[in-house]
Amino acid sequence: MMEGMPKKQDDALADFLCFSVYSLNHAFNRVYRPLLDGLDLTYPQYLVMQLLWAQDGRSVKEIGKELRLESNTLTPLLKRLQATGLIDRRRGKSDERVVRIFLTGSGEALHARAADVQSCLAAAIGLDTGELSRLSQVLDDLRDRLIGEAEKLTTDA
Repeated sequence: MMEGMPKKQDDALADFLCFSVYSLNHAFNRVYRPLLDGLDLTYPQYLVMQLLWAQDGRSVKEIGKELRLESNTLTPLLKRLQATGLIDRRRGKSDERVVRIFLTGSGEALHARAADVQSCLAAAIGLDTGELSRLSQVLDDLRDRLIGEAEKLTTDA
């Protein structure tokens, strides 16, 4: 590149890991969108359904913790899932402050239709199970370090 010439936009962003993650997220969304459109789910709704398919009757608090979502984000999402007839929200019998989320028959039936989503995504990524597992671990570790740093920055401020 000639001296004094501005970098191309691609070059200017090439050194930003956060841009790589940001653009990776968009690429994931481009693969997920058509798969989830057929299920009439958004990606966050799909994640909630995955949690419920694994263990029905979770509390809103448990779901929020697992997905790292605040209740002001999670509650409208759950209300939309309830409006579509996939889940039912019920107050706890022993503690009415606790709201538990249960799959409806339609929500349970959707599980079979959603079975191919992860295998389609894995095929699109093109990594074997071990590579995917190692990559997930690296990304989880990075996320946890960033969360820890963010917490330190907000406590120090």
